[in-house]
Amino acid sequence: MAHLVLKQETDDILVNPSDVAKKIQKRGLMYHMKTHTGEKPFKCVTCGKGHHQKSALKSHMRSHSVEKPFLCITCGKNFNDKTILENHMRIHMGGKPFSCTSCEKSFSNNQSLVVHMRIHTGEKPFSCMTCGRGFSQKGNLGIHMKGHTGEEPLSCTACGKRFLTKSCLNIHMRIHTGEKPFSCTTCEKRFAYKHTLTNHMRIHTGEKPFVCVICGKGFAQKGGLVTHTKGHMGERPFNCNTCGKRFSQSTLLATHMTTHMDEKHFSCGTCGKSYSKKKSLTYHIRIHTGERPFSCKPFSHVTCGRFQSERQFNLSLNKG
Repeated sequence: MAHLVLKQETDDILVNPSDVAKKIQKRGLMYHMKTHTGEKPFKCVTCGKGHHQKSALKSHMRSHSVEKPFLCITCGKNFNDKTILENHMRIHMGGKPFSCTSCEKSFSNNQSLVVHMRIHTGEKPFSCMTCGRGFSQKGNLGIHMKGHTGEEPLSCTACGKRFLTKSCLNIHMRIHTGEKPFSCTTCEKRFAYKHTLTNHMRIHTGEKPFVCVICGKGFAQKGGLVTHTKGHMGERPFNCNTCGKRFSQSTLLATHMTTHMDEKHFSCGTCGKSYSKKKSLTYHIRIHTGERPFSCKPFSHVTCGRFQSERQFNLSLNKG
């Protein structure tokens, strides 16, 4: 049987290859068993995070340093982990071999698919020990936990406001930089935030997903529905400090306050007459234009086609 000769100082040691293979297998089994026991003996001296294997700790330590020894030969981007580089390379190769069976979305690595599948299953395996809230990703739980500790490690260099995550800080910075990366494909208006663009798009689509359960009226934004519902409940939290009249919306109160002021900012370009409310000016302009946008609709068997003011039109509806 062939033997391997290993040099150790000045002594020659004969080693049986089958014994080496057994030791390697035993070591591999030992590392594997730690995944079941949860044992993580290799601790990071910087953040305290534990690892099953020494090699995993070595890779982790690069996250605390600028060392990124793994280079993408296609785009030149560097990575601190070989596995991350391998996943990145699939972007250039166009390879997304891991497909979701529910929505057919594809991913470059299996881990991304596993995380994605939780959208369909509703699985949230990572739970907060403080409040019990569940998360589909461990990283999101980590961010959430900082909310309980009050930790906000990142600060804005412009105003000093502090944030939990880099993504939140980057979004906040758009206030100072004026950056508006989200563009409307219909009118090309730009927005700083994706949710603002989503709300804006409903102007073009006419979508009103927030529906009042009492009267069925739809709204493009949730805030509009909340304000509208207060009207049904009789809730009027906004109070005029001058006359005591109450309103369900802050905008209605602001409009009302102009009646207590002598200021009349809205002037007619034809005759120069001024008004404290823009709506009053709009009504006045119709005298000059002859516009009568409210026409009598067929109620029951009666149709007259007469044009009316908005107030007369609403009164006729109430009578009908």
